[in-house]
Amino acid sequence: MSNINHKDLLCKSSYFYDLPQDLIAQQPVEPRDSSRLLIFCRESEKIEDKHFYDIVDYFQKGDVLVINNTRVLPARLFGYKDTGAKIEVLLQKRLDLKRWKVIARPFKRLSPGTEIHFSEKLSAVVRRKAEYGECEIEFSFSGAFEERLLEVGQVPLPPYIHEKLKNKERYQTVYAKVEGSSAAPTAGLHFTKPLLEKIKEKGVEIVEVLLHVGLGTFRPVKEENILSHKMHSEYIEMSKENACIINRAKKEGRRIIAVGTTSVRVLESCASSEGEIVPVKKETDIFIYPSYKFKVVDALITNFHLPESTLIMLVSAFAGYDQTMSIYSHAVKERYRFFSFGDAMFIY
Repeated sequence: MSNINHKDLLCKSSYFYDLPQDLIAQQPVEPRDSSRLLIFCRESEKIEDKHFYDIVDYFQKGDVLVINNTRVLPARLFGYKDTGAKIEVLLQKRLDLKRWKVIARPFKRLSPGTEIHFSEKLSAVVRRKAEYGECEIEFSFSGAFEERLLEVGQVPLPPYIHEKLKNKERYQTVYAKVEGSSAAPTAGLHFTKPLLEKIKEKGVEIVEVLLHVGLGTFRPVKEENILSHKMHSEYIEMSKENACIINRAKKEGRRIIAVGTTSVRVLESCASSEGEIVPVKKETDIFIYPSYKFKVVDALITNFHLPESTLIMLVSAFAGYDQTMSIYSHAVKERYRFFSFGDAMFIY
Protein backbone atom coordinates (compact mmCIF):
# COMPACT_ATOMS: atom_id res chain seq x y z
CA MET A 1 0.00 0.00 0.00
CA SER A 2 2.68 2.49 1.02
CA ASN A 3 6.37 2.76 1.84
CA ILE A 4 5.60 4.71 5.02
CA ASN A 5 5.77 2.99 8.41
CA HIS A 6 2.31 1.79 9.53
CA LYS A 7 2.75 3.58 12.86
CA ASP A 8 3.31 6.89 11.04
CA LEU A 9 0.02 6.43 9.18
CA LEU A 10 -1.71 6.83 12.54
CA CYS A 11 -0.07 10.23 13.12
CA LYS A 12 -2.11 13.31 12.26
CA SER A 13 1.00 15.23 11.18
CA SER A 14 1.66 12.68 8.42
CA TYR A 15 -1.33 14.16 6.57
CA PHE A 16 -0.08 17.75 6.54
CA TYR A 17 0.80 19.51 3.30
CA ASP A 18 1.68 23.12 2.49
CA LEU A 19 -1.12 25.00 0.75
CA PRO A 20 -0.78 28.61 -0.46
CA GLN A 21 -3.81 30.58 0.78
CA ASP A 22 -4.57 31.89 -2.71
CA LEU A 23 -5.39 28.33 -3.86
CA ILE A 24 -8.40 28.13 -1.52
CA ALA A 25 -11.33 28.75 -3.87
CA GLN A 26 -13.64 31.53 -2.67
CA GLN A 27 -16.19 31.32 -5.51
CA PRO A 28 -17.32 28.41 -7.71
CA VAL A 29 -16.45 28.45 -11.41
CA GLU A 30 -19.10 28.73 -14.11
CA PRO A 31 -20.36 26.53 -15.60
CA ARG A 32 -20.11 23.89 -12.88
CA ASP A 33 -18.43 21.25 -15.05
CA SER A 34 -15.69 23.62 -16.28
CA SER A 35 -13.69 23.09 -13.08
CA ARG A 36 -10.43 21.20 -13.46
CA LEU A 37 -10.22 17.45 -12.92
CA LEU A 38 -7.15 15.50 -11.87
CA ILE A 39 -7.29 11.87 -13.03
CA PHE A 40 -5.34 9.26 -11.06
CA CYS A 41 -5.08 5.63 -12.10
CA ARG A 42 -4.17 3.47 -9.08
CA GLU A 43 -2.74 0.67 -11.23
CA SER A 44 -0.36 2.76 -13.35
CA GLU A 45 -0.06 5.67 -10.85
CA LYS A 46 -0.40 7.98 -13.84
CA ILE A 47 -1.73 11.52 -13.28
CA GLU A 48 -3.63 13.40 -16.00
CA ASP A 49 -4.86 17.01 -15.96
CA LYS A 50 -8.34 17.42 -17.46
CA HIS A 51 -11.58 19.34 -16.98
CA PHE A 52 -14.59 17.93 -15.17
CA TYR A 53 -16.65 17.59 -18.36
CA ASP A 54 -13.98 15.12 -19.57
CA ILE A 55 -15.05 12.65 -16.87
CA VAL A 56 -17.53 11.07 -19.30
CA ASP A 57 -14.54 9.55 -21.14
CA TYR A 58 -13.52 7.65 -18.01
CA PHE A 59 -16.89 5.97 -17.42
CA GLN A 60 -17.70 2.53 -18.82
CA LYS A 61 -21.04 1.00 -19.76
CA GLY A 62 -22.44 -0.78 -16.69
CA ASP A 63 -20.75 1.46 -14.12
CA VAL A 64 -22.90 2.48 -11.15
CA LEU A 65 -22.50 6.13 -10.11
CA VAL A 66 -23.56 6.70 -6.48
CA ILE A 67 -24.65 10.24 -5.57
CA ASN A 68 -25.76 11.78 -2.26
CA ASN A 69 -29.09 13.58 -2.73
CA THR A 70 -28.99 15.56 0.53
CA ARG A 71 -29.88 19.25 0.44
CA VAL A 72 -28.24 21.93 2.58
CA LEU A 73 -30.50 23.62 5.10
CA PRO A 74 -30.41 27.40 5.64
CA ALA A 75 -28.79 26.32 8.90
CA ARG A 76 -27.03 29.53 9.98
CA LEU A 77 -29.19 31.64 12.31
CA PHE A 78 -28.46 34.99 13.94
CA GLY A 79 -30.35 35.81 17.13
CA TYR A 80 -30.01 37.70 20.37
CA LYS A 81 -30.48 37.11 24.10
CA ASP A 82 -32.82 39.10 26.36
CA THR A 83 -29.80 41.26 27.21
CA GLY A 84 -29.42 42.17 23.52
CA ALA A 85 -26.18 40.15 23.14
CA LYS A 86 -25.86 38.63 19.66
CA ILE A 87 -25.72 34.85 19.23
CA GLU A 88 -24.91 32.83 16.11
CA VAL A 89 -26.38 29.32 15.85
CA LEU A 90 -25.44 26.64 13.32
CA LEU A 91 -27.91 23.76 13.10
CA GLN A 92 -26.09 20.46 13.18
CA LYS A 93 -28.52 17.60 13.76
CA ARG A 94 -32.26 17.35 14.33
CA LEU A 95 -33.12 15.33 17.46
CA ASP A 96 -36.93 15.55 17.32
CA LEU A 97 -39.67 17.97 16.17
CA LYS A 98 -38.34 20.88 18.22
CA ARG A 99 -34.89 19.94 19.54
CA TRP A 100 -31.64 20.32 17.62
CA LYS A 101 -27.97 19.78 18.29
CA VAL A 102 -26.26 23.03 17.31
CA ILE A 103 -22.97 24.87 17.41
CA ALA A 104 -23.44 28.25 19.09
CA ARG A 105 -21.13 31.22 19.56
CA PRO A 106 -20.06 32.98 21.62
CA PHE A 107 -20.39 29.74 23.57
CA LYS A 108 -19.39 31.18 26.95
CA ARG A 109 -22.38 33.50 26.99
CA LEU A 110 -24.81 30.60 26.96
CA SER A 111 -26.07 28.46 29.82
CA PRO A 112 -29.00 26.05 30.15
CA GLY A 113 -32.20 28.08 30.25
CA THR A 114 -30.87 30.92 28.07
CA GLU A 115 -33.45 32.18 25.57
CA ILE A 116 -32.42 33.12 22.04
CA HIS A 117 -34.74 35.19 19.83
CA PHE A 118 -34.45 34.92 16.02
CA SER A 119 -37.69 36.59 14.93
CA GLU A 120 -41.20 37.25 16.21
CA LYS A 121 -42.16 33.74 15.12
CA LEU A 122 -39.00 31.82 16.06
CA SER A 123 -37.09 31.52 19.35
CA ALA A 124 -35.22 28.84 21.26
CA VAL A 125 -34.08 27.81 24.76
CA VAL A 126 -30.69 26.24 25.52
CA ARG A 127 -31.36 22.85 27.16
CA ARG A 128 -27.87 21.37 27.48
CA LYS A 129 -24.24 22.32 26.80
CA ALA A 130 -21.62 19.88 25.48
CA GLU A 131 -18.08 20.33 24.08
CA TYR A 132 -16.64 21.95 20.92
CA GLY A 133 -19.21 24.74 21.22
CA GLU A 134 -22.07 22.26 20.87
CA CYS A 135 -25.33 22.47 22.75
CA GLU A 136 -28.91 21.26 22.56
CA ILE A 137 -31.62 23.82 21.96
CA GLU A 138 -35.39 23.57 21.83
CA PHE A 139 -37.21 25.80 19.34
CA SER A 140 -40.56 27.53 19.78
CA PHE A 141 -42.27 28.67 16.59
CA SER A 142 -45.61 29.46 15.01
CA GLY A 143 -46.59 27.64 11.82
CA ALA A 144 -44.13 25.24 10.16
CA PHE A 145 -40.52 25.19 11.38
CA GLU A 146 -39.19 24.86 7.81
CA GLU A 147 -41.01 28.06 6.81
CA ARG A 148 -39.55 29.99 9.76
CA LEU A 149 -36.11 28.65 8.86
CA LEU A 150 -36.41 29.83 5.26
CA GLU A 151 -37.35 33.30 6.55
CA VAL A 152 -34.39 33.82 8.87
CA GLY A 153 -31.76 31.18 8.02
CA GLN A 154 -28.72 31.51 5.78
CA VAL A 155 -26.76 28.79 3.98
CA PRO A 156 -23.69 28.11 6.17
CA LEU A 157 -20.52 28.29 4.10
CA PRO A 158 -17.35 26.59 5.41
CA PRO A 159 -15.09 28.71 7.66
CA TYR A 160 -12.36 29.03 5.00
CA ILE A 161 -14.70 30.78 2.54
CA HIS A 162 -14.66 34.51 3.27
CA GLU A 163 -16.54 35.90 0.28
CA LYS A 164 -20.31 36.14 0.10
CA LEU A 165 -21.87 33.61 -2.28
CA LYS A 166 -23.52 35.35 -5.24
CA ASN A 167 -26.01 32.54 -5.90
CA LYS A 168 -27.18 30.38 -2.96
CA GLU A 169 -27.99 27.45 -5.26
CA ARG A 170 -24.30 27.09 -6.13
CA TYR A 171 -23.81 25.51 -2.70
CA GLN A 172 -26.37 22.84 -3.64
CA THR A 173 -25.89 19.95 -6.07
CA VAL A 174 -28.23 19.94 -9.09
CA TYR A 175 -29.73 16.70 -7.71
CA ALA A 176 -30.21 17.90 -4.09
CA LYS A 177 -33.60 16.74 -2.76
CA VAL A 178 -33.79 15.83 0.93
CA GLU A 179 -33.16 18.76 3.29
CA GLY A 180 -31.03 18.01 6.33
CA SER A 181 -27.36 18.91 5.74
CA SER A 182 -25.33 21.65 7.37
CA ALA A 183 -22.76 21.50 4.56
CA ALA A 184 -22.81 20.44 0.92
CA PRO A 185 -21.44 17.13 -0.42
CA THR A 186 -19.04 19.20 -2.49
CA ALA A 187 -17.77 16.59 -4.97
CA GLY A 188 -21.26 16.66 -6.47
CA LEU A 189 -21.18 20.42 -7.10
CA HIS A 190 -19.33 19.84 -10.40
CA PHE A 191 -22.17 17.97 -12.09
CA THR A 192 -24.65 19.66 -14.42
CA LYS A 193 -27.91 18.11 -15.60
CA PRO A 194 -26.67 17.82 -19.22
CA LEU A 195 -23.48 16.11 -18.01
CA LEU A 196 -25.52 13.61 -15.99
CA GLU A 197 -27.58 12.89 -19.13
CA LYS A 198 -24.39 12.23 -21.13
CA ILE A 199 -23.24 9.83 -18.41
CA LYS A 200 -26.58 7.96 -18.53
CA GLU A 201 -26.37 7.77 -22.34
CA LYS A 202 -23.05 5.98 -21.94
CA GLY A 203 -24.87 3.19 -20.07
CA VAL A 204 -24.06 4.25 -16.52
CA GLU A 205 -26.67 3.62 -13.80
CA ILE A 206 -27.09 6.50 -11.34
CA VAL A 207 -28.09 5.54 -7.81
CA GLU A 208 -29.11 7.99 -5.07
CA VAL A 209 -28.21 7.50 -1.41
CA LEU A 210 -28.57 9.87 1.53
CA LEU A 211 -26.11 11.22 4.07
CA HIS A 212 -26.90 14.43 5.93
CA VAL A 213 -23.55 16.21 6.22
CA GLY A 214 -22.91 17.61 9.70
CA LEU A 215 -20.60 20.44 10.67
CA GLY A 216 -18.45 17.79 12.32
CA THR A 217 -17.00 17.23 8.85
CA PHE A 218 -15.00 20.46 9.43
CA ARG A 219 -13.95 19.52 12.96
CA PRO A 220 -10.16 19.34 13.07
CA VAL A 221 -8.35 16.23 14.24
CA LYS A 222 -6.74 17.51 17.45
CA GLU A 223 -5.00 14.37 18.73
CA GLU A 224 -1.69 13.38 17.15
CA ASN A 225 -2.74 9.71 17.32
CA ILE A 226 -5.71 9.65 14.94
CA LEU A 227 -7.18 6.62 16.73
CA SER A 228 -7.96 8.98 19.63
CA HIS A 229 -10.11 11.16 17.36
CA LYS A 230 -13.84 11.02 18.15
CA MET A 231 -15.54 10.72 14.79
CA HIS A 232 -18.77 12.66 14.24
CA SER A 233 -21.90 10.67 13.37
CA GLU A 234 -24.19 11.42 10.43
CA TYR A 235 -27.60 10.10 9.37
CA ILE A 236 -27.64 7.81 6.31
CA GLU A 237 -30.22 5.98 4.20
CA MET A 238 -29.89 3.19 1.65
CA SER A 239 -33.09 1.92 0.00
CA LYS A 240 -33.77 -1.76 -0.69
CA GLU A 241 -34.07 -1.04 -4.42
CA ASN A 242 -30.69 0.69 -4.63
CA ALA A 243 -29.02 -1.95 -2.46
CA CYS A 244 -30.18 -4.55 -5.03
CA ILE A 245 -28.81 -2.49 -7.95
CA ILE A 246 -25.40 -2.16 -6.29
CA ASN A 247 -25.24 -5.82 -5.21
CA ARG A 248 -26.14 -6.98 -8.73
CA ALA A 249 -23.43 -4.75 -10.23
CA LYS A 250 -20.82 -6.09 -7.78
CA LYS A 251 -21.72 -9.69 -8.61
CA GLU A 252 -21.39 -8.92 -12.33
CA GLY A 253 -17.97 -7.30 -11.83
CA ARG A 254 -19.16 -3.79 -12.69
CA ARG A 255 -17.62 -0.74 -11.01
CA ILE A 256 -19.19 1.20 -8.14
CA ILE A 257 -18.13 4.85 -8.43
CA ALA A 258 -18.75 7.01 -5.36
CA VAL A 259 -19.32 10.75 -5.75
CA GLY A 260 -17.65 12.21 -2.70
CA THR A 261 -16.51 10.95 0.67
CA THR A 262 -20.14 11.09 1.87
CA SER A 263 -21.21 8.45 -0.66
CA VAL A 264 -18.19 6.36 0.36
CA ARG A 265 -19.26 6.56 4.00
CA VAL A 266 -22.79 5.41 3.10
CA LEU A 267 -21.63 2.50 0.93
CA GLU A 268 -19.02 1.21 3.34
CA SER A 269 -21.39 1.65 6.33
CA CYS A 270 -24.09 -0.42 4.57
CA ALA A 271 -21.79 -3.28 3.61
CA SER A 272 -21.69 -6.61 5.42
CA SER A 273 -18.33 -8.28 6.09
CA GLU A 274 -18.81 -10.09 2.76
CA GLY A 275 -19.36 -6.78 0.95
CA GLU A 276 -23.12 -7.16 0.43
CA ILE A 277 -25.08 -3.90 0.68
CA VAL A 278 -28.02 -3.97 3.10
CA PRO A 279 -30.81 -1.34 3.25
CA VAL A 280 -30.46 0.99 6.25
CA LYS A 281 -31.77 4.10 7.96
CA LYS A 282 -29.28 4.80 10.72
CA GLU A 283 -26.41 6.92 12.06
CA THR A 284 -22.85 6.17 10.97
CA ASP A 285 -19.60 7.24 12.59
CA ILE A 286 -17.35 5.18 10.30
CA PHE A 287 -13.74 6.44 10.28
CA ILE A 288 -11.79 5.39 7.19
CA TYR A 289 -8.00 5.74 7.25
CA PRO A 290 -5.06 3.79 5.71
CA SER A 291 -5.20 0.02 6.28
CA TYR A 292 -9.01 0.08 5.82
CA LYS A 293 -10.16 -2.61 3.36
CA PHE A 294 -12.82 -1.22 1.01
CA LYS A 295 -15.73 -3.61 0.50
CA VAL A 296 -17.76 -1.77 -2.15
CA VAL A 297 -16.13 1.31 -3.70
CA ASP A 298 -14.09 0.84 -6.90
CA ALA A 299 -13.57 4.48 -7.92
CA LEU A 300 -13.92 7.86 -6.25
CA ILE A 301 -14.73 11.39 -7.35
CA THR A 302 -13.71 13.90 -4.69
CA ASN A 303 -12.46 17.43 -4.08
CA PHE A 304 -9.14 18.43 -2.51
CA HIS A 305 -9.41 18.36 1.28
CA LEU A 306 -7.92 20.19 4.25
CA PRO A 307 -4.51 19.11 5.59
CA GLU A 308 -4.74 16.70 8.55
CA SER A 309 -8.49 16.17 8.01
CA THR A 310 -10.38 12.87 8.25
CA LEU A 311 -11.26 13.36 4.57
CA ILE A 312 -7.66 13.34 3.33
CA MET A 313 -7.16 10.25 5.52
CA LEU A 314 -10.07 8.56 3.70
CA VAL A 315 -8.57 9.42 0.30
CA SER A 316 -5.19 8.09 1.49
CA ALA A 317 -6.86 4.81 2.43
CA PHE A 318 -8.33 4.54 -1.07
CA ALA A 319 -5.47 5.77 -3.27
CA GLY A 320 -2.54 4.88 -1.00
CA TYR A 321 -0.77 7.29 1.35
CA ASP A 322 2.32 8.03 -0.78
CA GLN A 323 0.18 8.30 -3.89
CA THR A 324 -2.23 10.74 -2.22
CA MET A 325 0.61 12.98 -1.07
CA SER A 326 2.03 12.94 -4.63
CA ILE A 327 -1.40 13.86 -6.03
CA TYR A 328 -1.68 16.81 -3.63
CA SER A 329 1.87 17.95 -4.40
CA HIS A 330 1.05 17.88 -8.11
CA ALA A 331 -2.21 19.77 -7.53
CA VAL A 332 -0.43 22.54 -5.59
CA LYS A 333 2.32 22.79 -8.22
CA GLU A 334 -0.25 22.98 -11.05
CA ARG A 335 -2.32 25.51 -9.07
CA TYR A 336 -5.52 23.55 -8.77
CA ARG A 337 -8.23 25.22 -6.69
CA PHE A 338 -8.81 23.63 -3.27
CA PHE A 339 -11.66 22.77 -0.89
CA SER A 340 -15.45 23.17 -1.28
CA PHE A 341 -15.57 25.43 -4.37
CA GLY A 342 -12.34 24.04 -5.76
CA ASP A 343 -11.44 21.47 -8.40
CA ALA A 344 -11.96 17.70 -8.32
CA MET A 345 -10.12 14.44 -8.83
CA PHE A 346 -11.18 11.04 -10.13
CA ILE A 347 -9.33 8.08 -8.61
CA TYR A 348 -9.90 4.70 -10.20
